[in-house]
Amino acid sequence: MPIYDITNSIRSQMPIYEGDPSVEIAAWSAMSKGDSANVSFLHLGAHTGTHVDAPAHFIKDAARIDSLSLDILIGPARVVQVPDEATEIDRDFLLSCDLERVERILFHTRNSSFWNEGFRKDFTHLLPEAAEYLIEKGVKLVGTDYLSIEKFHSGHHRTHIALLSHGVVILEGLNLGEVPTGDYELICLPLKVSEGAGDGAPARAVLRTLD
Repeated sequence: MPIYDITNSIRSQMPIYEGDPSVEIAAWSAMSKGDSANVSFLHLGAHTGTHVDAPAHFIKDAARIDSLSLDILIGPARVVQVPDEATEIDRDFLLSCDLERVERILFHTRNSSFWNEGFRKDFTHLLPEAAEYLIEKGVKLVGTDYLSIEKFHSGHHRTHIALLSHGVVILEGLNLGEVPTGDYELICLPLKVSEGAGDGAPARAVLRTLD
């Protein structure tokens, strides 16, 4: 049963959403320096690389990352290919897709080719009206292959707020470059951060084929 790792490796030179903390990876202790063990120090933001947004990311006093249901984070998912020329995912595109009984949808866009360069502001994003349509269809999780599901500096955050206020989990920062369109089992496990804002957390995400 083939498994696709759709997680981006955390590394110091990876693209970071503009304004977010950069990644620092350093040796806290090292056997090469005479220490008894190797221990690394990691400095990164909660929305680094492949990560999950909790409702608390944009909604005051809303659910935090440690309270998200595993029943949503694990289960059948559909990978949908978005044309490379598209910079927006709109309602009309979704109407052309078969989304009956689809509870988790992952959008494979041109963004998956952006992970070996600096941060791109022109990434393909989901429009608010498309988010509303996914809510109407009963989707529980929406995934995208860049650092935000929403247009860069949208000024209103309507896509995030629409999804998160209806309990829809947002999975961002995927790498779907090697994944064919189709149906899979998604397994996504964000770090269980139980202190602080709990607005999100890096995650390991994989797709397992159903055959």
